[in-house]
Amino acid sequence: MRRTRILTAVLALAAGLLAGTPPALAADSSAKVSLAADTYTWKNARIDGGGFVPGIVFNRSEKNLAYARTDIGGAYRWQESSKTWTPLLDSVGWDDWGHTGVVSLASDSVDPNKVYAAVGTYTNSWDPKNGAVMRSSNRGASWQKTDLPFKLGGNMPGRGMGERLAVDPNKNSVLYLGAPSGKGLWRSTDSGVSWSQVANFPNVGNYQQDPSDTSGYASDNQGVVWVTFDESTGTSGNATRAIYVGVADLQNSVYRSTDAGATWTRLAGQPTGHLAHKGVLDAAGGSLYLSYSDKGGPYDGGKGQVWRYATATGTWTNISPVAEADTYYGFSGLTVDRQKPGTVMATAYSSWWPDTQIFRSTDSGATWTRAWDYTSYPNRANRYTMDVSSSPWLTWGANPSPPEQAPKLGWMTESLEIDPFDSNRMMYGTGATVYGTENLTNWDSGGQFTIKPMVQGLEETAVNDLASPPSGAPLLSALGDVGGFRHTDLAKVPSMMFTSPNFTTTTSLDFAETNANTVVRVGNLDSGPHIAFSTDNGANWFAGTDPSGVSGGGTVAAASDGGRFVWSPDGTGVQYTTGFGSSWSASSGIPAGAIVESDRADAKTFYGFKSGKFYVSTDGGATFTASAATGLPSGDSVRFKALPGGKGDVWLAGGATDGAYGLWHSTDGGASWTKLSNVDQADAIGFGKAATGASYQTLYTSAKIGGVRGIFRSTDKGATWTRINDDAHQWGWTGAAITGDPRVYGRVYVSTNGRGVIYGDTSGGGGTDPTDPTDPTDPTDPTPTGACAVTYKITNQWSGGFQADVQLSNTGSSAWTGWSLGWAFPNAQTISQTWNAESAQSGSTVTAKNVGWNANVAAGSSVSFGFTGSWSGTNGKPTAFKLGDRACTVA
Repeated sequence: MRRTRILTAVLALAAGLLAGTPPALAADSSAKVSLAADTYTWKNARIDGGGFVPGIVFNRSEKNLAYARTDIGGAYRWQESSKTWTPLLDSVGWDDWGHTGVVSLASDSVDPNKVYAAVGTYTNSWDPKNGAVMRSSNRGASWQKTDLPFKLGGNMPGRGMGERLAVDPNKNSVLYLGAPSGKGLWRSTDSGVSWSQVANFPNVGNYQQDPSDTSGYASDNQGVVWVTFDESTGTSGNATRAIYVGVADLQNSVYRSTDAGATWTRLAGQPTGHLAHKGVLDAAGGSLYLSYSDKGGPYDGGKGQVWRYATATGTWTNISPVAEADTYYGFSGLTVDRQKPGTVMATAYSSWWPDTQIFRSTDSGATWTRAWDYTSYPNRANRYTMDVSSSPWLTWGANPSPPEQAPKLGWMTESLEIDPFDSNRMMYGTGATVYGTENLTNWDSGGQFTIKPMVQGLEETAVNDLASPPSGAPLLSALGDVGGFRHTDLAKVPSMMFTSPNFTTTTSLDFAETNANTVVRVGNLDSGPHIAFSTDNGANWFAGTDPSGVSGGGTVAAASDGGRFVWSPDGTGVQYTTGFGSSWSASSGIPAGAIVESDRADAKTFYGFKSGKFYVSTDGGATFTASAATGLPSGDSVRFKALPGGKGDVWLAGGATDGAYGLWHSTDGGASWTKLSNVDQADAIGFGKAATGASYQTLYTSAKIGGVRGIFRSTDKGATWTRINDDAHQWGWTGAAITGDPRVYGRVYVSTNGRGVIYGDTSGGGGTDPTDPTDPTDPTDPTPTGACAVTYKITNQWSGGFQADVQLSNTGSSAWTGWSLGWAFPNAQTISQTWNAESAQSGSTVTAKNVGWNANVAAGSSVSFGFTGSWSGTNGKPTAFKLGDRACTVA
């Protein structure tokens, strides 16, 4: 991933946290808070990948159990039956958004049900919270968390080194964690519940990518970067005696303990002048392999080496595939074949041009072969073939001249793993996907092996903007690093991202409301135009011309009829044009950097916002006038949208905790505003198809309402709200963009900062939101009456554990204002954790009750909750459920 994606959400969030504001406008005191639950199904609009995968971890004792970590998009578990990845950290909420950055993963080889994740996105001020170690006893289906007294940096420089987190393969209650920022080495002796610093570890690291960086990003000490155990020096139940630790120090990079961590010494004779990115221990061969680079990565690195250390004799051998003088890259990705001792592979992770390189040795590094070689420059011969038909956009639509090829073998290839149970399977991460092969040993026999994306289910794009036109493709997206996509089928990977031009990051897009074939997008590009237009709904594009001074995309708005555009780019002031941007004129009356949008009914009306002021143009963007309204958020963490088809009907979301923060509505083109009293905080607003019988389009917002953070829907113009996500589906920060679908009631598209585009569909049959103002937490609420139905589904099962989802439907004629569902397990199963309900268990009998926000269930609607539990022998389903005293129908 290029660094452009780092700040996608961070700066927007930071602006929201830091901005102040004058007193808010008078609020609508008639609005009522009435939270209810709807049952939604959540999926990704498929892109497959789109981000940097710095770590892949195979369990060493159970076949087909593997995990992947991403820099900002959470962690995933491999599902062998479907060859897909399952996301594991979607439950991370808004306040803990930084915990979607995963700096390290560890899978327990003693108890494969256990997995650990060290989480935190930035070590500087961008992430306000400290890091944490999350632990799971059910392979990531649910988690417990221990907060740390320091920050972790899943998206910091050096994030491809590692793994920093490791479980003792002989005594699995012992874990080690290497910390950044001079915090040293940490240890847990109770399976990750508590942590303490290893006080006598001698080196906290000193390497900084750029000591002069005042932001604290590139100037952070990258610290202790990996931990490796020599399992041959321990026995089951006893701590492993030999432990190797890598440190970000160009002169002192490797340390060892031979007494289970009691004392530590610098390995004598080690190479200097480089950082050890990886240290992989081959106990069967008695070797510690190390990949070195002169830089911390994942972008930089100009020189590198590979070494082998004999653990018995202390002998160091330089086994570099290429003489250091001939390298222009560092080495990082490193793996050994556990089935074939002496087989080792390494990557030239920072070889950006013409391609990355992968090296392989079958004689412990004495000799090497390459994934590709030059025949006669610039022509090359590959030992592999690439099949990207499942993710065709990986070619980037490029047709490069040799020696470059499309698709590339990769870049930022810091993770590389041979399956410990299958010599033919290898996976490696790049800046955009996970590649893999299942016939790797063809390499050794002189044949070609096939590389394909092994990334389905792993969605890692950062979303800046979303649009759902009334005709044509249902979804257009503006994304970090991969530009954006036109989805004609949400369940299929688009053939290509937006091209002609191909922005590194698309910052904003819009379509003409009454002519959805006209689309405009703006974005960032190292050299070239920053604006593009389409006349066929985003299927094909052509570049516009930049006004003088443009340095970045900013925001853009299309007139409702597509006849003109207003653009607020980075680097210069707001501009307007008629036609398709062959020439631009400066807008007057509006400050540079303003957010711009169009009225969706009047083709000559455009709007802007900057630093607490709302601006209006009625002459196609030529001149703007500041509204006299006050009390809007004073900062720039604001997003606003005009209602499709409604002249002057505008909604504005945003603000900060130390000032005005919430949701505002104007029906007179921004001349006056009403603040909704029932919305605590809001960060994005969008519109979708109206509910049956409703006269106003459905509102969707990423907000805090009734004290609860979530994704909310209103079918009555904001008078009441329904939370439509749940605690298991939060996706960290979702404040960049949200939109409903104008053609499908209940469908909503949600932006994430690293989990791609999430979309949800209601399974409630299009029922209207409840309007009962009864406080759902009131203990005097009556017991539900009327008929009910229950669907009980085991969604995941493993040795000793399982996950289940329960849907409770109100099939009667009266609304519920609280519910309590009871059942008995047939096989002595035990619940361990519940979400979206409060549960209690006595023997085999379980009672699950509503939480505050999902107490109200309208007639004809449903509520869902889930749990994880343990089982042995048989995991039968309950056959009877009761809602209070009433038996429910079991589906």
